[in-house]
Amino acid sequence: EVQVVESGGGLVQAGGSLRLSCAASGFTFDDYAVGWFRQAPGKEREGVACINCGDGRPFYGDSVKGRFTISSDVAKKTVFLDMNSLKPGDTAVYYCADGLETPDFYVYYRREGPYDHWGQGTQVTVSS
Repeated sequence: EVQVVESGGGLVQAGGSLRLSCAASGFTFDDYAVGWFRQAPGKEREGVACINCGDGRPFYGDSVKGRFTISSDVAKKTVFLDMNSLKPGDTAVYYCADGLETPDFYVYYRREGPYDHWGQGTQVTVSS
């Protein structure tokens, strides 16, 4: 059974940091792109970052570029999202998702369609 499970969310003050983890199982890790999304109350789900997206480098949404870093531990089949300089606007439920990697995956990584499996989400709350 294919599964991705997020962890690491919590409450943090503005300017603080958190590390989210996405543990994957049931598929060949190296063959899949993994993306992080977030959804704030009343807003659409937003693509935040992607790794293994077909271009040999990670991709980030403009709102998190320079503050968030996506990385992976292949041996542990885990993808991390290190979030620094957090702002109240980063408050959301964060999801990870996987999709079969293609050479042009990075073009579409911020869309939900290319992803096959989603985690249940982890809440991140940034207080001002």
